[in-house]
Amino acid sequence: MNDATDGQVHDTKAIPRWYVIQCKGGESFRAAEHLGNQGYEVFHPVLEVQKKRRGKLAWVAEPLFPYYLFIRLDRIASNWRPIRSTRGVLKLLTFGEEPVAVADSLIETLRANASDAHEDEVANVYFRAGDSVEITEGPFQDLKAVFESQKGEERAIVLLNMLHKQQRLEMPIAQLRRPQ
Repeated sequence: MNDATDGQVHDTKAIPRWYVIQCKGGESFRAAEHLGNQGYEVFHPVLEVQKKRRGKLAWVAEPLFPYYLFIRLDRIASNWRPIRSTRGVLKLLTFGEEPVAVADSLIETLRANASDAHEDEVANVYFRAGDSVEITEGPFQDLKAVFESQKGEERAIVLLNMLHKQQRLEMPIAQLRRPQ
């Protein structure tokens, strides 16, 4: 669509927009890397979450949208052909034959929230206050408790029912898991 204002002709297809790429299972990081290496502007929002790795809690980056990422393209100047054959990419999302454009405001909001999350203090997201936990090691192994809080990076306070009363107990977070 051409728009004539002030004697100039503007083509709205030449305005860069954000589009959605669907990635192959578990390959969104690979797709983002390879698209970036080809010179495309890519946004791949991730969350930092705590997961147990070899018995210890570790911070791991996981995609906010596990099978999707965003790419900024214009409909005229951008070369769309290599996208589909890029490693990790399944397809560009479309409605019929038209690629799905995403509002710039959505991307701006996601980016703002992602930067806010990195500025926050490191917090335990693996367990939250009130969560039921099971103790996996030590003298209280296999007993159920309630997660109360985190103390430092690797220690936790749990509430354990002993002698008909809730007792506060400090222990390594690595010795806790969600009940099975």
